[in-house]
Amino acid sequence: MIFFNTHLGEFAALLTAFFWTITSLSFESASNKVGSLSVNIIRLVIGLIFLSAFNLIRRGMILPTDASFHNWMWLILSGLVGFVFGDLFLFKSYTVIGSRFSMLFMTLVPPITAFFSWIILAEKLKLLHFAGMTLTFSGIAMAIFSRNGKGEKLSLKLAPKGILFATGGAVGQALGLVLSKLGLGDYDPFAATQIRVIAGVIGFAMLTTILSRWKHVTLATKNRSGMSAITLGAFFGPFLGVSFSLIAVKYTEAGIASTIMALVPVLIIAPAVILYKEKVTIPEIIGAIISVGGVAVFFI
Repeated sequence: MIFFNTHLGEFAALLTAFFWTITSLSFESASNKVGSLSVNIIRLVIGLIFLSAFNLIRRGMILPTDASFHNWMWLILSGLVGFVFGDLFLFKSYTVIGSRFSMLFMTLVPPITAFFSWIILAEKLKLLHFAGMTLTFSGIAMAIFSRNGKGEKLSLKLAPKGILFATGGAVGQALGLVLSKLGLGDYDPFAATQIRVIAGVIGFAMLTTILSRWKHVTLATKNRSGMSAITLGAFFGPFLGVSFSLIAVKYTEAGIASTIMALVPVLIIAPAVILYKEKVTIPEIIGAIISVGGVAVFFI
């Protein structure tokens, strides 16, 4: 129990990695069935219901009315950047290159987070940081490039737009994490997540209205298999996953938390093979491990 208490942040980060593995597989399935925009807004609404009920039982508040203006300002901005911008691109990448490769690109989040921390929080970048970045990029490159035969040139095995979507998702996640760190302080992580999700719901509602996509959202709610996948993903994503990621950031160093949470590309390999019958090559496995290793080196 003492060991658990002294490493609460690390355990929270490890659980987050497992939660995000489940949610990424669920949302890939749902996005292919009903579309990424519909999945985004529906899963956030479901996640908000989970969070509101949990906070009502735990804190006696259905809404985070005890949050300060500082909390609200930065967490709302974090929710818009992380959920609306980041997840819009991430979920779109699910439909193009699949959740396994999309999660591999999420190993870019810690290096990009450090970059934004350098700009926003004036944190210093060391030579070792650049070594970690290089290793992470090398691992991703090893996984996404292939050579058809001996002597053949290297070629991309993924659609370029899928790579752009996944990279955009990583940028949104990284900037959202830095902004949430600014807004969290000593505030309750679950209530903070609720604020971020509220911002995400409002942002996607506006986007859905602008794009005139409410009809698609309505049809999506009538798709039983799609809704089952969205509900499962919402429980382990916006509710548990995001909340535990904030617990991890609160109780341990952001670098340690990011490194552990970056294990998703490795954890997702087995279920992707078992559930989706994906063919995984040795270079892809090695590339995923190297990429995660780059994240670890980055925070030594």
